[in-house]
Amino acid sequence: MALAINVSSSSSSAISTSSFPSSELKVSAPRIGSLRLSDRVNVSTASLSLSGKRSSSVKPLNVQSIAKESFVPSQAASMVTSEVTEKLDVVEMEDFEELAKSLETASPLEIMDKALEKFGNDIAIAFSGAEDVALIEYAYLTGRPYRVFSLDTGRLNPETYRLFDTVEKHYGIRIEYMFPDAVEVQALVRNKGLFSFYEDGHQECCRIRKVRPLRRALKGLRAWITGQRKDQSPGTRSEIPVVQVDPVFEGLDGGAGSLVKWNPVANVEGNDVWNFLRTMDVPVNTLHAAGYVSIGCEPCTRAVLPGQHEREGRWWWEDAKAKECGLHKGNIKESSNGNATANVNGTSSTVADIFKSENVVSLSRQGIENLMKLENRKEAWIVVLYAPWCPFCQAMEASFDELADKLGGSGVKVAKFRADGDQKEFAKRELQLGSFPTILVFPKNSSRPIKYPSEKRDVDSLTSFLNLVR
Repeated sequence: MALAINVSSSSSSAISTSSFPSSELKVSAPRIGSLRLSDRVNVSTASLSLSGKRSSSVKPLNVQSIAKESFVPSQAASMVTSEVTEKLDVVEMEDFEELAKSLETASPLEIMDKALEKFGNDIAIAFSGAEDVALIEYAYLTGRPYRVFSLDTGRLNPETYRLFDTVEKHYGIRIEYMFPDAVEVQALVRNKGLFSFYEDGHQECCRIRKVRPLRRALKGLRAWITGQRKDQSPGTRSEIPVVQVDPVFEGLDGGAGSLVKWNPVANVEGNDVWNFLRTMDVPVNTLHAAGYVSIGCEPCTRAVLPGQHEREGRWWWEDAKAKECGLHKGNIKESSNGNATANVNGTSSTVADIFKSENVVSLSRQGIENLMKLENRKEAWIVVLYAPWCPFCQAMEASFDELADKLGGSGVKVAKFRADGDQKEFAKRELQLGSFPTILVFPKNSSRPIKYPSEKRDVDSLTSFLNLVR
């Protein structure tokens, strides 16, 4: 994208596009070498040309090599004056809950600007090679220096690697890549094979290839910026704030509270992110055009069908509760009964029950056991095994309730059985539970239930299957 820019040395400037509310961002920053952080970029929609390559007179402070288990500070960082050190000491003592409240209605651009202003070279953007490229565009638009890092697991899609190269050229930056420990990867593959995660879950592989490299990266920072959005995963991300003290990882100074986590697009809908990317002509992963929404490693990512939640394309063989790779594990907290609750800065809230149509029968453990024992039922039954915290169960709630209303009085009973917590092992053993949601049809003349094999959970698809087997 070719972008006409006007550089000013004044301490404030206006940044406005049609993609976000206009605001005046005022900063006062020290000089780093010959570059002053308050040298700002004025961008207006009239100066945008949606083709070609990004160019900027503000050179990002990107580090090109990694050593000693963490980011190597750039040469410019060593020239930061004592004024910055004093500023960071103040930041560490700041109440980030109050800051999150004050920024709750701010635009992503304003939040990004605030993050970069506060932490300078001690903050970096985590880039996964998906739609979080929007974060880089926002950082670019602030006119401030910024850093970008990414976790190269060794199992990414070829399209993702090509996007990394395109993004580097588009913005004139160098992404700071973090790699897994070769000895750990070698031991895992030799002991369990290349695809062990299909058999015993993805957590071990993600821990080696993603979580530990991330932990090393963050030990060289005081803050990081993520592309988490509330609408990405209703069960685990629905309450994330725009800024928080990281509940899991440690930063440069070590210990609890030493790392701050910024989520500038937390309050933005996925469609709005894509409208922004299209408007600004930002390079994106070509996998998106093939139906991939949430993109991770190649063996663990697939396209989703229309109407499916975006996280259904990740680790599809596992329970939805496990669909955090560990990078944002602080979003999940186990309650005393084994059910998942949303976790925000150490607080939790139990998720409300779902499938509330009056035509949906709620089965207890005894009730579904009795249903299993019947060999000649008077009516066929369709039962969903669910967990209320599961985003994929939540996504199909409307269609299942509609199905129940449609089948009312037709001779088919529609029911639900909560199969998490204490009932999970029973459901796995007796009810073919693999992941949530699992849908079973109990025909009239058969004691053995038939498992619905498809992930298309709209009313028409469920009705067609029911007519074939009832």
